Amino acid sequence: MIEIDASVNPELVPLSWLIGSWEGVGVVGYADTPEKQFGQRIEFVAHPGTPYLQYNAHAWLLTEDGELDSTLTLETGIWQLVRPRDAGDVGPGMLVPTEEPSFTSAAAVETLRTNDDAFEIEAEIVHPHGVMELYAGYVKGPRIDLSTDVVARTKTAKEYTASTRMYGLVGGELMWAWDMAALGHELATHSSARLKKLS
Repeated sequence: MIEIDASVNPELVPLSWLIGSWEGVGVVGYADTPEKQFGQRIEFVAHPGTPYLQYNAHAWLLTEDGELDSTLTLETGIWQLVRPRDAGDVGPGMLVPTEEPSFTSAAAVETLRTNDDAFEIEAEIVHPHGVMELYAGYVKGPRIDLSTDVVARTKTAKEYTASTRMYGLVGGELMWAWDMAALGHELATHSSARLKKLS
């Protein structure tokens, strides 16, 4: 059962099952790279009055004894429903809205639901090693499917061209899987994890 905080912005209700801190372990590997175990903590934060979730993830390599070895990556980003932006929204930049927000009720948000009972979402994720991903996808109940729409890399970043991610709530745990196309390889399994919600 998913409990929804009544103070959550109506636009975040389809994503509300993500809100909070999650921690657990997973497996990472790719192409010719051997699989290793890692630990991870993910946080989805809903700031008051905002129609998006702030995403932060920290993953660390584990030794064979399950002890912390070294940081693998830090990710940060924004996750939100896809909808038209108008004069009721902030931006571009920090420009102040000139009208009242358009999606302040459950009825207004319901107009965004697709014919197959899902909501379109977008997620922007930034990595510390010169990669930024813009994902497009869907949330349908407690499952999210994302694929990269844009991958931007700095001139010093390793070759990385596409990825898909899946997140799901199974038995109260957050499970996810990440496939990627990088280093001259086609889209293939990269990592997955099972995380428990922290109180």
